[in-house]
Amino acid sequence: MNKFFFFLPILIISCNTSTDINYPLTEKKVIIDTYFETDIEDPYRWLEDDLSLDTMNWVNAQNEVTFDYLNSIPYRDKLKKKLTSIWNYEKQASPFYRGNYIYYYKNDGLQNQYVVYRKEFNSDSDEEVFLDPNSFSDDGTISLTGLYFSKDGNFLSYLISEGGSDWRKAIVMNTKTKEIIGDTLTNIKFSGVSWKGNEGFYYSSYDKPEGSELSDYTDRHKLYYHQLEKNQVSDKMIFGDKKDKYRYVSGSVSDDNNYLFISASNLTDGNKLFMIDLINDPEKIQTISDDESTDDNIVDTNGNTFYIFTNYDAPNKRLVKTSANKLNRNNWIDVIPESESVFSVSTGSGYFFARYLVDAISDIRQYNYNGDLIRKIDLPGLGTVSGFYGEKDQEELYFSFSNYYTPGSIYSFNPDNGEYDLYWKPKIEFNSSEYTSKQVFYESKDGTKVPMMITHKKDLVLNGKNPTILNGYGGFNISRTPGFSVSNAVWMELGGVYAVPNIRGGGEYGKKWHNSGTKLNKQNVFDDFIAAAEYLISTNYTSSDYLALIGGSNGGLLVGAVMTQRPDLMKVALPAVGVLDMLRYHKFTSGAGWAFDYGTSEESEEMFEYLLSYSPVHNVRKNLEYPATLVTTGDHDDRVVPAHSFKFAAQLQDKHVGENPVLIRIEKDAGHGSGTPLSKTIDQYSDIFGFTLYNMGIRKIK
Repeated sequence: MNKFFFFLPILIISCNTSTDINYPLTEKKVIIDTYFETDIEDPYRWLEDDLSLDTMNWVNAQNEVTFDYLNSIPYRDKLKKKLTSIWNYEKQASPFYRGNYIYYYKNDGLQNQYVVYRKEFNSDSDEEVFLDPNSFSDDGTISLTGLYFSKDGNFLSYLISEGGSDWRKAIVMNTKTKEIIGDTLTNIKFSGVSWKGNEGFYYSSYDKPEGSELSDYTDRHKLYYHQLEKNQVSDKMIFGDKKDKYRYVSGSVSDDNNYLFISASNLTDGNKLFMIDLINDPEKIQTISDDESTDDNIVDTNGNTFYIFTNYDAPNKRLVKTSANKLNRNNWIDVIPESESVFSVSTGSGYFFARYLVDAISDIRQYNYNGDLIRKIDLPGLGTVSGFYGEKDQEELYFSFSNYYTPGSIYSFNPDNGEYDLYWKPKIEFNSSEYTSKQVFYESKDGTKVPMMITHKKDLVLNGKNPTILNGYGGFNISRTPGFSVSNAVWMELGGVYAVPNIRGGGEYGKKWHNSGTKLNKQNVFDDFIAAAEYLISTNYTSSDYLALIGGSNGGLLVGAVMTQRPDLMKVALPAVGVLDMLRYHKFTSGAGWAFDYGTSEESEEMFEYLLSYSPVHNVRKNLEYPATLVTTGDHDDRVVPAHSFKFAAQLQDKHVGENPVLIRIEKDAGHGSGTPLSKTIDQYSDIFGFTLYNMGIRKIK
């Protein structure tokens, strides 16, 4: 039970008097929460109110100070020009088939949003612009977040996001005429769209919060069916009524339109799986798996045979099959059994493609539907492969390949003989041959071996003075695999080192690796990251004076925890859209679903004390010098609400001493990152790199 005590506001100003930065006055309204007879002060609770004029004024005041500082960096404009120059090349995503057309995303260079093109399949017709999200808004802040075609490709429902919010709107189109059908659907969140023939589609939504839609608690996800050309108010709720309360619900229809599969869960890990026979018993919900201790997902169907990708009795995953009348797990039969390496699976041309991770590097195997290995696919190099998906009757599939210094190229693949050809290669002002990546294995605090990829120019001198960015995540079973980024390319072209460790909490080595970085094991994640930094320093890649730590979301928590535990370790800290108040994260939007990874402050005294021990907001110490810090967030982030970053920045400005600046950069009309216009992205990296290099003492760049 929490108690709240309100005192008169206290006006404070940062006690950091060694710099020329005059931080904004930040009001303290002291609130005390009591957890298990322990009182915890929360002086900046008022910053959680994103509808408050006081919060808005605070944001504007912080941004004014921050941008005054960033504008004073002498080479900020030069960085922006360099980023703009290298980013200005045509980019393309792997094509996909729908109906009589082949579709693909393309950006001509500096467009804020990718444009969807199409051309007729097996035709000499020219490509045409099918959908241009840059026309949705003048500043590019309305983005396209998903295309969902009917089975025959004649209809499309596409989702848009406004200002980076996770709330979506759905617009329905006739793909032949490009005419919009019916009204725009609203209040869709954490959802795709799955069509039932051409009649309508399924989608998921929460009830709209009564207060702030960006921060208020959402915990009841519901699956709806929308019939084409009907009003949304008449949409039928299929799953998620009062007796079926789940935080995350999704529905998908089998390709033959015979079955609806429903996934339901309360946490970001594990789910229940249900099925509705749309032909024979459309009102009955049947259970496939009835507990949330494992992840079970339908990959494909073949008649009444279901193919399920699961980690039930298989921490590294396996693909099984069963039939519609034998749903119980006792009847599941292995198609692709578990192996030493974790994998994911896709389907295309009547085959399964298992994408294994071997020390975070892609290894692809092709199987038939009986589970017979057809071939191991020799890839263009060591890196990350995505793709190998498509319709069952497709004669050609596509995949993309990249790594930390190789821009993504697209290949066309013949599934019959395993041969592939280069389909598209970018023309970019970046010479990959001048760079190299090295995978090392270092030892963490408890002796665990952790892999890390280190990328830089080939002629790098190990003198301990190389500006280095160490990027980490370590959570939610998410694997960090090699991939090309223009921003990282610019960093390395400037002479920087870019390092990514595969720390615990991720999914690189399956469920055990993930679990070893969750709840009461979360400190392992921070120890792994600290050990990565110490490796880079001990091997003379860099030193503490030239090391920056960066991470976003759960990675923002990682940076926040490490910089408060080891402020001496780095020169610059860059926590982005971070989960930084670990005692209250579960109070906002659907944050309670993260409890599998974090636990909550209310579940037990042991968990409360553990969270308190590393929560960044609660571990900023008085009169301590922290590294130069640039906290970044978006004012429309409704996944990790910006109050986390606001409160952390306020604590730093209050308690930090020394010459290092501690600033917060709050992007307007931006969310958690997805859909951010390219113009804003370039501005952000100009500021991040400028801040980083300048605080490393670098006064000129090439």
